[in-house]
Amino acid sequence: MSWTSTMSSGYSSLEDDSEEYFFTARTSLFKKPSVKPTNLKDVDKERELRTHLTHEEIRQKVEQYNAASRDHFKMTLNSNGLYTGFIKVQVDLRRPITVKEDGACGVKGQEAFYLPHGSINTLHISSNNTVRQVIQALLNKFTVADNPAKFTLFKRFSREDQVYTCKLSEVEHPLFLRLVAGPSTDKLSFVLKEQQTGEVMWDAFSIPELHNFLRILDKEEQDQVCVITRHYNSYREKLEEAMRAAGSPC
Repeated sequence: MSWTSTMSSGYSSLEDDSEEYFFTARTSLFKKPSVKPTNLKDVDKERELRTHLTHEEIRQKVEQYNAASRDHFKMTLNSNGLYTGFIKVQVDLRRPITVKEDGACGVKGQEAFYLPHGSINTLHISSNNTVRQVIQALLNKFTVADNPAKFTLFKRFSREDQVYTCKLSEVEHPLFLRLVAGPSTDKLSFVLKEQQTGEVMWDAFSIPELHNFLRILDKEEQDQVCVITRHYNSYREKLEEAMRAAGSPC
């Protein structure tokens, strides 16, 4: 089953150190560039740079960012040194997700969906928000019941005419990376993917999730059988028609 409905915009709050932050989700599509994976480890470099920036340096970077931005997704610097802004996260999931839903008479259930590849969610976050919180906010927005540990956030960036992807640590700060890179998504973008463990960890899924996967596989199998049957019937009809035209008995 594929999730073909349009994702709606809205807000969900996230509290961190008694501060309230809001996450806004919008969706769109963009062309996926070819990427080259890399194992770059720059968490320590990001943390060191972030902690050494003064309030004045941050103010200058925010002004430069807003001046270079070509849309209304600006950054705002607060008096306490925190700043807020927007990041765009591309959803690139290969396996179905389990979504919580309210059924008839208020009975709650779960259903598995394939999210459209390449859909983009625009999040309004704070400089204090970590990768872990961004992932959780995305899952909360779409009422995803899956364990957040199944997902990870990557950054995609260009270097010397090559496009790389790098897995982000859960404690990194996406908005700071966005600020340093500037507003261009060609220089830096974020991608939500499943954890790359090499093998599917079936023990991490609940029984309802596994049943949903089986139903999806059964439907895909039935669809494939129907496609093959139609092709066979069409070929048989054309073959019989050709034999009749040639005067040969069927």
